[in-house]
Amino acid sequence: MFEEFKKFAMRGSVVDLAVGVVIGAAFGKIVDSLVKDVIMPPIGLLLGKVDFSNLFVTLRAAPAGGEFTTVDAAQKAGAVTLNYGLFINSIISFLIVAWAIFMVIKLMNRLSDTRQPETPAAPPEPPEEVKLLREIRDSLKK
Repeated sequence: MFEEFKKFAMRGSVVDLAVGVVIGAAFGKIVDSLVKDVIMPPIGLLLGKVDFSNLFVTLRAAPAGGEFTTVDAAQKAGAVTLNYGLFINSIISFLIVAWAIFMVIKLMNRLSDTRQPETPAAPPEPPEEVKLLREIRDSLKK
């Protein structure tokens, strides 16, 4: 059973999948940072100094009460919050990842289509009867 598992695990497609998952996880972290640290701050600034990661609605106040300006402060105090700003960040991250994957697949398809098209095969030789009929037709024309 160990040999069968070893054969399965060492197949090229399994190794390729593992490499893809690792690269995908790293790419996801890059995209998260891009959204959180590069894209959302200028958008928040344009909308009046809004920090999207701290947009939330308090569903149940904290036992100690009080007003909170950040999601972390509200949750540490025990408030139940609906974090729609983090959800907006996640949607933007998803769109960026989906767009990047779309572009990679489009590039791969373009590269695979650049190979030389196969030359069409010559039409098959007509049967002997057709050749004979053509000869008769040509001799009758003369």
